[in-house]
Amino acid sequence: MQARYDKAKSNDGYSRLRENVIGTWDDHDYGLNDAGKEFDRKITNQRLMLDFLDEPQDSPRRKQAGVYASYTFGPAGRQVTLLDTRYHRDPLFSDGNILGNSQWTWLEKELNGPASAITIIGSSIQVISNLSAITGPLFYMESWGQGWSLLHKRRCHFGEITRYDCASGYPLYDITSSGLTQAVKKAVLPLLHFLVRFLAWLTPSTLRVMDKSCRSSSCTYAIEINWDATPVSLKIEVGDANGFPVMSVNTTLLELQARNSKITVEAGEYQKYCSLEVNLPWIVRYRLVIFFFCALAAVDFFNQVNILYGTLTEFCTASSCPLMTAGPKYHDREKKGPRKGKEKAKKVVRDHYVELINKV
Repeated sequence: MQARYDKAKSNDGYSRLRENVIGTWDDHDYGLNDAGKEFDRKITNQRLMLDFLDEPQDSPRRKQAGVYASYTFGPAGRQVTLLDTRYHRDPLFSDGNILGNSQWTWLEKELNGPASAITIIGSSIQVISNLSAITGPLFYMESWGQGWSLLHKRRCHFGEITRYDCASGYPLYDITSSGLTQAVKKAVLPLLHFLVRFLAWLTPSTLRVMDKSCRSSSCTYAIEINWDATPVSLKIEVGDANGFPVMSVNTTLLELQARNSKITVEAGEYQKYCSLEVNLPWIVRYRLVIFFFCALAAVDFFNQVNILYGTLTEFCTASSCPLMTAGPKYHDREKKGPRKGKEKAKKVVRDHYVELINKV
């Protein structure tokens, strides 16, 4: 793990960014794919990651369990809060917790602290998207609904912008980028990219602002704030691997202020950016799962037919199964007689299979 961090830190491109980098980790930085609080090297790897980020030796992050942190920039109070979704995370599909009690308490204190002009929350997993086939609040029902805040951002293996209007009385924007070297499409052959796009289409979403350009490709994102504008404006932008913008949203700080009114949606109704995916009709929610199991069933069916056909031809003769033994391959078998070691088995099961194939 130390060698990998050293290799990344010595990269020429990364070295030009090092002085201004703050960050948290996800599973691969943590040290084990999809790992949570059960990972036994988390204490050692916390030290390695903080060394990689050049975190001061007296930093509170070196004394606490987990790498969560909060930073304030500028006189107007621009707050960036980074979450740790690994160190305290309970097992998948449990009624457990992602952040752990101590981190929840810390986060609540941060959000209720001195007012800031804008708060950006960094999370390594999705926050708003609740039905996206990846690790997220969907898998932790106790945590679902606790984490709503001001402006979210997170990372996974594709790029998108998600918006939710019905949590706090103002829009919540969730911006996704892939890893710089990872993407869904990179995991499959180019000839199968169409299948990746098809599976993305099968995954329902009522909250995505745009999702075509970076849904399965490497993407980055940026949040540009114009403090001189009246009102203060924000440009949320997702770019491709070459840095060219592929999707963006323009908003203002005024639009992100809490209001007295709160949008509500009646049960069974649908409203863009408000209805949750988990409230969609079951056929829409589970169409990806349905397609997956139908595909598996089809493959299994053809495999079983092939196995049955191969088994039956082993025990058929020209007289008992004329349709299945019509060919030179089986005529030669009749001349040579049964293969060694097979005659006893034929006597035991031949009658059964001949009867079965005749019924078919």
